[in-house]
Amino acid sequence: MIWPGTGDPYKRKKTIKFLAITAIIAISVGVGSSVIQGYLGQDNTLKACINDRDTPFKIKASLEIFIDGERVDIPANALNDEECQRSMYTLTNDGTIYAEWEEEFPFEVGHFLWMWDFPLRDMDQGKSTIYVNDKESPHFINHPFQNGYHYKAEFTSKAYDESKDTDFLPEN
Repeated sequence: MIWPGTGDPYKRKKTIKFLAITAIIAISVGVGSSVIQGYLGQDNTLKACINDRDTPFKIKASLEIFIDGERVDIPANALNDEECQRSMYTLTNDGTIYAEWEEEFPFEVGHFLWMWDFPLRDMDQGKSTIYVNDKESPHFINHPFQNGYHYKAEFTSKAYDESKDTDFLPEN
């Protein structure tokens, strides 16, 4: 079978040349974009490593997370490894979260959830709440992360069946 543009040797050469130039341009754009994003992301507070930075701005607060009424443990050393310590991290599994940066930064509860890859999209945000020092926050996950505060996040998953909590009929 002869493909369009490949029957005539001159057209075939021209088509292959066009495809090669297109491939070179696409690869160049992809590599260039990655390099530029990497360079610009070096100072992104939520993505940068703080191992070799002076971080005088420090915050420490506690967070409890419940999904469908079940407590979720925040692991020790979340977002913290030998090669790269992130700006928000944990040292123990007691829910204490630390945040550090070179200057004052408006950290939010949602920043930690995002950095930790918490499955927020699987949660019903209309039924979920964040409590700050035992008071419901009107800002939900956008509540500012403040030193010494206690945060309690109660999430309801989209797949949660509420009827099992209220149905007291005997099982057959």
